[in-house]
Amino acid sequence: MAPMVTPEKAHNKINRICCIGAGYVGGPTCAVIANKVPSIHVDVVDLNEKRIAAWNSNHLPIYEPGLQEMTKLPRDGIPDKRSPNLFFTTEVKKSIASADLIFLCVATPTKYTGSGAGRAADLVYVESATRMIAEAAEDDKIVVEKSTVPCKTAQSIREILSAVGKPGVRFDILSNPEFLAEGTAIRNLVEPDRLLIGSLTNERGLRAAASLVDVYAEWVPRDRIVTMHLWSSEMAKLAANALLAQRISSINALSAICESTGADIDEVAYAVGLDKRIGPKMLKSSVGFGGSCFRKDVLNLVYIAQCLHLPEVAAYWEQVVEMNEYQKDRFSKRIVNCLYSTLTDKRVAVLGFAYKKDTGDTRESASIALINSLVAEKADVRIYDPKVEEESIWMELKWTATNFAETQKRVTICKTAYEACEESHAAIIATEWDEFNNKDTEVHIREVHGLAVIGRSPSSYSTGSGAQFSKGTLETSPAPKLHTNGVSPTETAMQKMSLYNNGTINGNGSLDDENLKPNSPVAMAKREPSKGKTRLDWGHVAKIMRRPMFVFDGRNVVDAVKLEKLGFRVESIGKPSRVE
Repeated sequence: MAPMVTPEKAHNKINRICCIGAGYVGGPTCAVIANKVPSIHVDVVDLNEKRIAAWNSNHLPIYEPGLQEMTKLPRDGIPDKRSPNLFFTTEVKKSIASADLIFLCVATPTKYTGSGAGRAADLVYVESATRMIAEAAEDDKIVVEKSTVPCKTAQSIREILSAVGKPGVRFDILSNPEFLAEGTAIRNLVEPDRLLIGSLTNERGLRAAASLVDVYAEWVPRDRIVTMHLWSSEMAKLAANALLAQRISSINALSAICESTGADIDEVAYAVGLDKRIGPKMLKSSVGFGGSCFRKDVLNLVYIAQCLHLPEVAAYWEQVVEMNEYQKDRFSKRIVNCLYSTLTDKRVAVLGFAYKKDTGDTRESASIALINSLVAEKADVRIYDPKVEEESIWMELKWTATNFAETQKRVTICKTAYEACEESHAAIIATEWDEFNNKDTEVHIREVHGLAVIGRSPSSYSTGSGAQFSKGTLETSPAPKLHTNGVSPTETAMQKMSLYNNGTINGNGSLDDENLKPNSPVAMAKREPSKGKTRLDWGHVAKIMRRPMFVFDGRNVVDAVKLEKLGFRVESIGKPSRVE
């Protein structure tokens, strides 16, 4: 979608960028810009000295595959070949004064007190950063919202800049929302589906937008850079997150029905995802969504609808969040019921604390509510996560615990999964780290009674009800099938449609994805060594856990039949109970 008009005058070239906020958005975004455009001087500023020091070290403050490599080149440079052009500093006002364009990448958490508490976005950091810009700017600036904000926040920013700024200094406001998924943020930045740039449609607005377009066009095809009205761009970010959260809550709602009927949520999701109108992405049932955006943005949308006197709209979107909370509560109750209705002084291992794999982010992680529930049941909780720092775990538990002293007494943070599982009655998989996955990756194609059957090896394939392949026949398993009239499809074709092609089911691209070229930044990120990439030896776990041994799979990452052969009792989200 192009602007209604184009600027008549030449737009300015961006030579210096200042990014306010060195967090999950500002740091990676500016690392990629600096890496891809060596001619632009990029400052990332933050008042948190510890965070800035970490960005200037080899131990970055956030974990993201490929981020270390993407940051190192522009930050450190190459002697006699490339000068550094990425700088992390606490000199906020100095960086603002020298910049042509300023990114606002500050937090917009949900308000917990006052008007709109529990729903409205708290814009205190946006206002604080805006006032800082107004006070420090000596000449005209382009100010770009990257933080997720309510529609028409740009108008408030404009009013503050106009009131506080120096006489004669003019500010152009743009909206450039981020669409980053943690764990794939570098890929999202290097090869984005789209980039949105919102502006006013007057001459100055269009010129400012054109200046930012030129920055991204250094590596992003121009047909992926979409320009639109300022308010539409702000709304598009909220809408995207709301729809994604809705999709997860929808599949999780179906998972509850599957558990009661004997259906398998993975097979249902696969079948539904074959419909091109729906597609396979974001249809992975789990213990619940987390992260900094989904809950916050949906509740913000609820608040906006309430303020606009649209109660039915507000109620509709609020149900997305309520379903997510229900899913976590339902999973917790299932654990208690299976462990003979009491967890008192029973040791329980929680495997994973990050809200999803390939990130160290713990914000709104389903693990938090799960652990608080286990502590309330007086369980002895052992936590292990391959990437989350111990300090971050304690911080989240302190913030959310009803009785933190009791939490400290009952929770132990472990260095390995084996340490967490030793003498435990149950292992709960709360994050889908590859380390915990015991599934085969090879796709097996067999013909049974004239049908091409997709699945793993006959010995390991299982449905939620425990039916499996046996002696070359298909017994009670509802495995995905294709009518082929006796002609089996090619293996490549079958792989692309397979229920067990985890890349497709998780929305990570098909097998022939161009983004997986050996030297692409995405491939580089995938090759990054990770503590969470070494698979857990479940055979050893079986030797060190207490019996009866339970595995509660909140992410559907384990092959239940394999674990049952080792003596485990396995309970999986979206699959009926295997314990009579």
